[in-house]
Amino acid sequence: MGIYVIGMAGASGAPYARRVLEQMLVQGHDVKGVITDAGRKVLEVEEGLVLTGNTEADTPAVLKWAQAVEAPGNLDLYHHKDVAAPIASGSFYVDGMAVVPCSGGTLGRIAHGVSNGLLERAADVCMKERRRLVLVPREMPVSLIHLRNMTAVTEAGGIILPASPGFYHNPNSIDDLIDMVAGRILATLGIDSKFMKPWLGPKSRTTDAQEGIS
Repeated sequence: MGIYVIGMAGASGAPYARRVLEQMLVQGHDVKGVITDAGRKVLEVEEGLVLTGNTEADTPAVLKWAQAVEAPGNLDLYHHKDVAAPIASGSFYVDGMAVVPCSGGTLGRIAHGVSNGLLERAADVCMKERRRLVLVPREMPVSLIHLRNMTAVTEAGGIILPASPGFYHNPNSIDDLIDMVAGRILATLGIDSKFMKPWLGPKSRTTDAQEGIS
């Protein structure tokens, strides 16, 4: 099994992080988590999850939120100012990292190597060590500054994966849309999931309805 880093910054999109974290842990991967102060506020507003910033106390709450209390994978949370954490060093191997959601400010700091906390430092490490880094912004519209920062990250080897769910799979619920984005994030990190269904060509709605998947 692999070792992955998940960073949560102060942008809308906490449900995507929940689903990605759940799948990683359920599949037995070890996850190193970093949540910024703004990320904790988003979790409270969008998911009703109130965290204290004390990583030891917050870990059980995050596992319950992700519905992964009994999952085989292990979760280690680090304070976002703990730059002595293992993931702050390139000598500590990880298979990849996703920042989900990724705020515009976090994107800008990562794009320009400004590591004022553990999340940005861990992302910087992934790029310098040529490890997979996936940033999931959810801004609309985006400014020229955002676009240039996305270009800089891409040129440095990172991957920009906007939280833009499709509709060609005929979603029936918000969860279907969340799962689609989560599935793309996992697939980009090299992790298979039940959420990532390949496009096999158009099917008639009549056929879909008969098969119960419309």
